[in-house]
Amino acid sequence: MLGSTTRRRFLGATAAGGALAGLGDLAFLARLRPVSAAESQLDPKIVQLQPDIEPLVRLLETTPREELLEVVAGRIHKGLAYRDLLAALLLAGVRNIQPRPSVGFKFHAVLVVNSAHLASLASPDEHRWLPIFWALDQFKASQAEDVTQGNWTMAPVDESSLPTATAARAAFVSAMDRWDEGAADTSVAALARTAGSNELFELFARYGARDFRSIGHKAIFVANSWRTLNCIGWQHAEPVLRSLAYSLQNREGDSPANSDAAADRPWRRNTELAGRIKPEWQQGKLDDAATTEMVAVLRQGSEEECPRKVVELLNRGIAPQSVWDALFVGAGELLARQPGIVALHAVTSTNALAYAYKASGNDETRRMLLLQNAAFVPLFRQAMVSRGGKLPELALDSLEPEAPSASGAEAVGEIFADISRDRKIAASKMLAYLSGHPDPTDLMTAARTLIFLKGNNAHDYKFSSAALEDFYNVSPAWRNRFLASSVFNLRGSAGPDNKLVERTRKALQA
Repeated sequence: MLGSTTRRRFLGATAAGGALAGLGDLAFLARLRPVSAAESQLDPKIVQLQPDIEPLVRLLETTPREELLEVVAGRIHKGLAYRDLLAALLLAGVRNIQPRPSVGFKFHAVLVVNSAHLASLASPDEHRWLPIFWALDQFKASQAEDVTQGNWTMAPVDESSLPTATAARAAFVSAMDRWDEGAADTSVAALARTAGSNELFELFARYGARDFRSIGHKAIFVANSWRTLNCIGWQHAEPVLRSLAYSLQNREGDSPANSDAAADRPWRRNTELAGRIKPEWQQGKLDDAATTEMVAVLRQGSEEECPRKVVELLNRGIAPQSVWDALFVGAGELLARQPGIVALHAVTSTNALAYAYKASGNDETRRMLLLQNAAFVPLFRQAMVSRGGKLPELALDSLEPEAPSASGAEAVGEIFADISRDRKIAASKMLAYLSGHPDPTDLMTAARTLIFLKGNNAHDYKFSSAALEDFYNVSPAWRNRFLASSVFNLRGSAGPDNKLVERTRKALQA
């Protein structure tokens, strides 16, 4: 039986395997093999999915929460494949959970699907089902919450109102610009059936970044939707894109098309600023001093000043990567200064906007994503001040390394034990550890395993997947400091175990 991970067991991990001692109890996950679904009745009042996935989605929807893990484990033993379960999980979420009143809260059951998938991909083979089983349970919790809030369910699209294939793109752009939910729903359904994934992505990347409502969740939903669809297949795109278009129009009060709300001003200012960037802006040189310069502006500058600084640096011949380094570090530094829900979204939204930037092939879109992220970081800082008062002073580029007492795998154990006691000391020790271990696989495996064992909310998965991935998206001169900031929201080894791992173990061993 899986018990609490004691410090002695934690420190007994072998450097070669990178696993934590005592977590071999998770070996029960290695018995699973890959896939098929059953038949069920369809309700004409709800959107119908692809016939090959509909029965599995219905299984997730109708099975009680206290039985679902055991039922799904039985299907896995009979051959249910990982990809089909991932697809059903995403589709069940978009069909049953309304992304209102904010693209967050209960809707995290949808937002976290890609994060759970990334955690699975990056985990040892024997751990890969754990994040998905956690996401299954999260879906059932959010589904129950949605029921108490009116039991929203995505309805079939109004087929009689669909624009033609040639008119669909213009209709969608017009509807989104007017914040017209009905017109956006029908036009995006038409686009999903006729347009290519790259064309669709370019549209959604811009709308996901156009405003600061929902503290970055709109950009996160865009990135996570695309990444999951690329795994499960674009035959499932239509309901996902309908949910996405609906969520991107989330707002309070009158239509932003007829107002001058603060959340919309950065986009309008940055549209003008983007035109000032030199045509050869992507050919600049990497410059660590310029990153330091940008980080300093992010600490104090406004949502107007920071994008202007970006334009200045790019026009001086600084590489966009040096600016992105500053945005990653600036977001991580906010988390170190005030750990909590707002700061962690500075990290996860930067992850999403950086993904969109790299995936986009449109020069103007890339400029806007970079400038919007530069506006969002100070907006996160301002939101943190409004919630918690003046922020403590803590500069990541001044953080001093402190060597762990132990070495190798035992040093990893020491760092995660310190996370439970003193996160700043843990950050200093992680910085020292990383300087001597350029390949942080063991450390990352430990971080993910502790999320599996001790994580208890969607942000544990969203944050850890983003931060660990972005270690490789930051330049070598800065990546260790960025990852050191992650200790301010990772799980320490002394925290209580959640109950889901034990339930998953029993279900899969049955």
